[in-house]
Amino acid sequence: MKLPPLKYKKLSLLVVLLMYVGCVVATSQTVPRSYVAFKATEPLVIDGKADEAAWKNSEWSQDYIDIEGKKEPTYKTRMKMLWDNDYLYFMAQMEEPHVWATLKQRDTVIFYNNDFEIFIDPDGDTHNYYEYEMNAHNTLWDLFLTKPYRNNGKVIDSWDIQGVKSAVSIQGTLNDSSDLDEEWVVEIAIPWAVITEASNSNKVPENDFWRLNFSRVNWDFDLTDGRYSRKKDENGKFLPEYNWVWSPQGVINMHEPEHWGYVYFSSENPGGKADFTIPKDDHIKWYMYELYRGLLHGKKGAEKSVSQPKQILGSTLKPKLEKHSFGWNIWVKSPFTGNILVIKEDGKFESIEKK
Repeated sequence: MKLPPLKYKKLSLLVVLLMYVGCVVATSQTVPRSYVAFKATEPLVIDGKADEAAWKNSEWSQDYIDIEGKKEPTYKTRMKMLWDNDYLYFMAQMEEPHVWATLKQRDTVIFYNNDFEIFIDPDGDTHNYYEYEMNAHNTLWDLFLTKPYRNNGKVIDSWDIQGVKSAVSIQGTLNDSSDLDEEWVVEIAIPWAVITEASNSNKVPENDFWRLNFSRVNWDFDLTDGRYSRKKDENGKFLPEYNWVWSPQGVINMHEPEHWGYVYFSSENPGGKADFTIPKDDHIKWYMYELYRGLLHGKKGAEKSVSQPKQILGSTLKPKLEKHSFGWNIWVKSPFTGNILVIKEDGKFESIEKK
């Protein structure tokens, strides 16, 4: 992919920044959050209102939390999800006394405004995943990433979600500093035909789960002649943004997909019941990625840690570090399924079924 010089420069700076923050290693694994998305019983109009019965009968997610999982955000954020045979639907409600946005061109760096972001990894291997961002102007930025930044993946900025529908509604007034607003709401419909391409089955995951996470970026702001902009410090540098997420990452980096939450797509209708339990092998997977990050970032004693027995859900694991001519792998045999669980040097996860 060849990008225009200006856009290429912006993406290069982003890659450097995110590779840097990716070097901050989480010290422990918090159990990711989970959500059950029910199947919509009627067509949904994407208008930012989300007032259909299917939305009203769906459960809210937990309130968002700071990305590291340690602080309560200043403003409340929560979301809902639905699906049907054609689309995956999202609705997020964001409390905000000052709703503002300046960016209007698609595929600009939307998180330079306050924004809402979706991350989708269909098969949970941390490779080939989607990122979607939008601001209060309903301006979109959609990306396809072949690998996380820590693994020098490619950012396919020219990739678009063909057929996406989105809308914003505001309880207040956009870009008006003379009053206080209540909230802004986003509603999104993403066609399955686009996002199933990166899954193993290329099918709608009915009664199955995908790994997703959501982020809300919020900035302190300055007002100049009534116009909003990101706030700067006394040296003219932008103050850091706030990152509020659905499932905490444990580190200031959304691009560690192993921390993302679990969304189960139930065939039941909204208001129904569906039980979802995170598979036991995924508990092993979380620990394997903890070992992997230690090795990748050269953490002292990381190699020795791999060979140490580990108790998970009452069973003892004995992971192996396997070095070969083309790199290295971490692998272990699951005591729960008998599958061989592998993380390759480039971070890709694979579960090899027992024969």
